[in-house]
Amino acid sequence: MNRYPLWKYALIVITVIFGALYALPNIYAPDPAIQISGSSASTEIDAGTMQRVESALKAKSIEFFGVEFTEANGLVRLYKQEDQLRAQRAVQQELGEREYVVAVSLAPTTPEWLTNLGAEPMKLGLDLAGGVHFLLEVDTKKVITEDFESIETQIKRFLREERLRGVKIRLDDETLVIASEDEDARNKITAFLRTDVPALQYDRLESNGEYLVHARMSDAYIREKETLAVQQNLTALRKRVNELGVSEPLVQRQGRNRIVVQLPGIQDTARAKAIIGKTANLEFRLESRPSTLASQKEEFDWREAGKQQIYGPASLEKRAFVKGEHVTNASASIDPETNLPQINISLNSDGGSLIFQNTKNNVGRRMGVLFIEYHTRTNIEHDEDGKEIKTFTQIPEKKIISLATIQSPLNMNFRITGIDSMKEASEVSLLLRAGALAAPMGFVEERTIGPSLGKQNVDSGIKSVQFGLAMVLIFMLVYYRVFGLAANIALAVNLTLLVAIMSIFGATLTLPGIAGIVLTVGMAVDANVLIFSRIREELAAGLSPQSAISTGFDRAFVTILDANITTFIVAIILYAIGSGPIKGFAVTLAIGIITSMFTAIMCSRAIVNIIYGNRTVKKLWI
Repeated sequence: MNRYPLWKYALIVITVIFGALYALPNIYAPDPAIQISGSSASTEIDAGTMQRVESALKAKSIEFFGVEFTEANGLVRLYKQEDQLRAQRAVQQELGEREYVVAVSLAPTTPEWLTNLGAEPMKLGLDLAGGVHFLLEVDTKKVITEDFESIETQIKRFLREERLRGVKIRLDDETLVIASEDEDARNKITAFLRTDVPALQYDRLESNGEYLVHARMSDAYIREKETLAVQQNLTALRKRVNELGVSEPLVQRQGRNRIVVQLPGIQDTARAKAIIGKTANLEFRLESRPSTLASQKEEFDWREAGKQQIYGPASLEKRAFVKGEHVTNASASIDPETNLPQINISLNSDGGSLIFQNTKNNVGRRMGVLFIEYHTRTNIEHDEDGKEIKTFTQIPEKKIISLATIQSPLNMNFRITGIDSMKEASEVSLLLRAGALAAPMGFVEERTIGPSLGKQNVDSGIKSVQFGLAMVLIFMLVYYRVFGLAANIALAVNLTLLVAIMSIFGATLTLPGIAGIVLTVGMAVDANVLIFSRIREELAAGLSPQSAISTGFDRAFVTILDANITTFIVAIILYAIGSGPIKGFAVTLAIGIITSMFTAIMCSRAIVNIIYGNRTVKKLWI
């Protein structure tokens, strides 16, 4: 009686070894570090770059170790977490912001033999000690300025159609000033504004013999445009975060023109910063004719992909007939004929109609594909009190990635060539798939760790968990003696398996998740308490010790199963309707229920069987 077959013992041992192996990476704390990557896919990290990084750190007396790099990324480990921001600033100043991205990071220390087995540490949420936090500011002024420019173009077209001459237009501090020498011309202009440009509010004035119209946007319209710009950036950022493969990300609006991005558990923070902060777009423009006015065209140098020879300058019209917002899908591939990278583009119906009309009427002319990328330059100043003030300047970088003769009208699906490398083609495709940002953004704040309750509260919470666990272990050992020892061993196995499963599935542990672990500990102990109480009842009813053990485990099983099934259903409901922290709690609770069922019933009974099984027992220490 009370003996398991050999296969059950083997199953328990294998499960415990498996759990211990995949929970082991969690004891290796990551090192604070800075990560360096190119701001564009064509920028490589080499030994010379890392030597400059080391020199910059030594000049600031920042201690470091473990310098490593590949073509895409460089990593420098630091001894102190407090040195991360200083190191980031020193290296960024040395390398420059246009070519390189420097981000704070946490470098894993998991041994290689564990990594080769696929064992990775459990991801921690931002409220504990992991991930990255960005606060970005959207340049909504640029949106308003572009809207004014569009309205100005609309008014100029009206003036040409109505043949109204001698009318001057200028933009003066978010006010459009229209001056004419004829009152009838002003009347026609105001009538046009009233019917065709309702976004503008205007006043009629007279000065120095001129008839003036001062037009400006209403506050409600400006707020609406700002909201739309921030909302479009939010949508694009969420798509970009999904491309990064981050679990449980947070992307939400803060205030009038700021966006918070929290990426828990991410390691490649340099790439995250480059993808999130990059404002990139495509514009399709026609090559300008010789007769085109200088104010209506732009000149660029351009080169053929894979070659150093510069072809140019090439002159393109300022007007873009199709932009990145018309793109519905983009993918990188290799052109089978030339064996060079290319991007396959799909447009929406409006974009398809626009490109068809413009290419149909311009067969034989050359069309340029202009790639526009904004780099954010951070300007650091200090006020009278010595407080640091950050301002941001958006620096556009434009380059022609394709300039080809239009052979026939294009439709919604086509391809563009002229990309430097497959990596750059993939990066451009990602940005186009995610959608163009409505306005450039700058990083106002960046943190690797963003505790929602503060580090002191987090430490206090962990200590309280440890204290509570210790009290439970002592109580079980004192109150149930030998059986309490079996329950404590099973409880340790339960926690090990719980951590291992969460690590394998890449679940993110947050403070609510810790609450789920505490509840799991209580449930696991509760199951053992039910079993041991039933054994005591059977002993009091006169059963022999061996029979009491067998009956106690068998009859308590049904009660334990019912209780855990109902709790498991609650966990599923919480995961289905909850979000963020609630889901974290539900995942931990659901996994804990499964592991506690295994350890409280199988493991604890196996330990009791080893101690008392197949022996003559006169008295149980329970």
